[in-house]
Amino acid sequence: MAEILSLREAVAALVRPGDTVAMEGFTHLIPFAAAHEVIRQGVTDLTLVRMTPDVIYDQLIGMGAARKLVFSWGGNPGVGSLHRFRDAVENGWPRPLELDEHSHAGMANRYVAGASRLPFAVLRGYRGSDLPGRSPTISTVRCPFTGEELAAVAAVNPDVTVIHAQRADRAGNVQLWGLVGVQKEAALAAERVLVTVEEVVDALDPRPGAVVLPSWSVHAIAVAPNGAHPSYTAGYTVRDNDFYQAWDPISRDRDTFLAWMRAHVLEAA
Repeated sequence: MAEILSLREAVAALVRPGDTVAMEGFTHLIPFAAAHEVIRQGVTDLTLVRMTPDVIYDQLIGMGAARKLVFSWGGNPGVGSLHRFRDAVENGWPRPLELDEHSHAGMANRYVAGASRLPFAVLRGYRGSDLPGRSPTISTVRCPFTGEELAAVAAVNPDVTVIHAQRADRAGNVQLWGLVGVQKEAALAAERVLVTVEEVVDALDPRPGAVVLPSWSVHAIAVAPNGAHPSYTAGYTVRDNDFYQAWDPISRDRDTFLAWMRAHVLEAA
């Protein structure tokens, strides 16, 4: 059964130097509070996996936590570039960053294969792209029934997946709803799963379109109200659009970025 721990205890127990870590959440339910605790604990040499790395990974990369990024599309949504990401790729600051780039469909299928405990997934994709020549995790396979050549992508099985959700019950079952991305698949593909939640309740009442992760699939739950900020949690908080705009000038300059992280993350525990 999933343990209910403090965020500090949960990160210390589950996220280790050198791990492959997926922090998923599409538009909302992005686990910023957990990422900030990873930064505070100084966990480094991470391979970060995410379908749409945005500000959460810009912060982790800028603080030197990542050695590699496995991803599809990266940017500050609605604003522009991720400047800490760009600085790491272009200038090796604060450390060089290895890249493994995919399409959205490729990444989603990699998670599905990982959750299914299969070695790879098959899809129609990547034709006309130079990505297969840049990634050792993209190949081709020929259908044994039709002879058609298809794209194949290696399964991804994170050491730990971190997500944010609306709530959990006291038995450790987790419920999330709204714009659900690949959280379920990323969780089931991982060896360890950490979920931050807005609240713990006595019982999970049914919600349209909700996903329930059973307790046996989750290792630790930490209560982190507003833990998705500046993204949002449907039914609990709203997106902080001003923050995403403000992040652009903050992240452009190294010293400004570091000062902001010291004030709002490192000293904000």
